Amino acid sequence: MSEAPTQLPTSVVIPTVGRPSLRVLLDGLRRASGPRPAAILVVDDGAESTASGGSADIGRQVTDLGVPDTRVLSSGGRGPAAARNLGWRSARTEWVSFLDDDVVPDDDWLLRLAEDLRDAAADTVGSQGRVRVPTPAGRRPTDWERSTAGLADARWITADMSYRRSALAAVGGFDERFRRAFREDADVALRVLGSGGRIVAGHRGITHPVRPADGWVSLRQQAGNADDALMRRLHGPHWRERAAAPRGRRRRHLAVTAAGLSALVLAASGRRRSAGVAASAWLAGTVEFAAARILPGPRDRTEVRRMVLTSIAIPPAAAWHSALGWCRHRFAGPWRGLPDLVLFDRDGTLVYDVPYNGDPEQVQPVPGARKALDRLRAHGVRLGVVSNQSGVGTGRITMAEVADVNSRIEELLGPFETWQICPHAPDDDCSCRKPAPEMVTQACGELAVDPSRAVLVGDIGRDVDAAEAAGVVGILVPTPATRRSEVLAAATVVADLDGAVDRVLEGAW
Repeated sequence: MSEAPTQLPTSVVIPTVGRPSLRVLLDGLRRASGPRPAAILVVDDGAESTASGGSADIGRQVTDLGVPDTRVLSSGGRGPAAARNLGWRSARTEWVSFLDDDVVPDDDWLLRLAEDLRDAAADTVGSQGRVRVPTPAGRRPTDWERSTAGLADARWITADMSYRRSALAAVGGFDERFRRAFREDADVALRVLGSGGRIVAGHRGITHPVRPADGWVSLRQQAGNADDALMRRLHGPHWRERAAAPRGRRRRHLAVTAAGLSALVLAASGRRRSAGVAASAWLAGTVEFAAARILPGPRDRTEVRRMVLTSIAIPPAAAWHSALGWCRHRFAGPWRGLPDLVLFDRDGTLVYDVPYNGDPEQVQPVPGARKALDRLRAHGVRLGVVSNQSGVGTGRITMAEVADVNSRIEELLGPFETWQICPHAPDDDCSCRKPAPEMVTQACGELAVDPSRAVLVGDIGRDVDAAEAAGVVGILVPTPATRRSEVLAAATVVADLDGAVDRVLEGAW
């Protein structure tokens, strides 16, 4: 057996809403034997109004993990899918390993993760950890405990799941229309598998304790019926078979709800005999449902009372959320997500165009540029610049002066992951000067981004022409220097950088 690597080729992403269990998870990672991951990214998904305080408290926990890159990111309470997307987009490793904030990794979790990733074949795009849910000793499990125990057999759950970053990028990551921690993991797995590759079972393991919950947790879970409606819309009527997801009782709930409503309507219209028949059907269905939940459980007074009350409320709640999901998602199309990379032209797009500028003091960003770029950074989107600098080729400026100007731009607008500069004069017949695609292609290659997952924003026709030639999406932000013919020829035209960022973040790129 080969020696374990000193550093894992993965980032560990942990979405959290600040539960106390996060400390237990982080303590487990501190204790775990084996090589350390390249990064640990804890994504605070608390509400925006409390994100700063919550992130500060979380930051105090993310210390002494033995990992050079440990960060706390904030996703602003947009849900677990968005939090995981921010995590993997912020990662710069071949693999991304997800852990839920309420699991406890085995002492050898890191060591086994190293083995799972090392043994992954070239066509393996995902590796799932083994999940254990402890059952109570000395009594039968409650309904909530049995529900949680089902996670041990669930396929592709992100409680412990590793994906190649490239596989997530290829499908746009997690579908953020799944606002709850439910079905978003099965959805992304089906899309990743559909793009080619395999997901395998690994040898590492975690324990998933049963979280404390109030007596109405099963009622709140019925919101998942809306997510099931989205799954059916996206993956067809047989998605459950593909995802090995239990069919559940939705049809029975609809029938019981229909019987109850019929009894009320018939009674109100004076048709007592028919109302009695419908009420009997409702009662029989409700009793059967309650018994199915009570008999496997501890059958104590508290649990029986809870099961009776919730068994009355669950069928109409399930029917309501099913109808809501159908209405909300009836026209839903495939998830595209955000691009992995947004490239910008420099002069006229990010900063005012000063011809052949070699003086950093003359750099002046266009209005709102920093805010627009930071909006993309906040979502984990990678940024780069592609710029023609013909003044170098004609002797008006030097590459050193170009570098000084670029450094000043980064001081004012923040960092970019790639700078692609063409130093040639227009008559040099080079292959990199826009509208040629070489700089765009090189930027994508340098960051291992598929061109189909990239966008180029520029202010003139040769920017969008270079984008088209490279296979990336072009967005034109006209200035007074933009020709009318260029505006008419561009597929996508917006008024300013904010408008371009809006299109990207709305998935309309």
